[in-house]
Amino acid sequence: MLFVDLFYLPPERRGAGLGRRILAEAEREAVRRGCRAGVLYTINFQAPEFYVKSGWQVFGEVPSVDGVSSVFLSKAF
Repeated sequence: MLFVDLFYLPPERRGAGLGRRILAEAEREAVRRGCRAGVLYTINFQAPEFYVKSGWQVFGEVPSVDGVSSVFLSKAF
């Protein structure tokens, strides 16, 4: 199982495909090591759309009273 934790790109490095390349390389390495799936969580104002565009699926969301929610995603390899 791949668990993605603490993945951050500074704003000036976003938009050129670097994040997609890093995530894809992590997925390739996970497969090489025998992982069959991955999980991660992000916050609703961070990057859930980024992960969905990369083939990850939302399987849960935990809202809070301040409008911030944790979004849980998974992907099978």
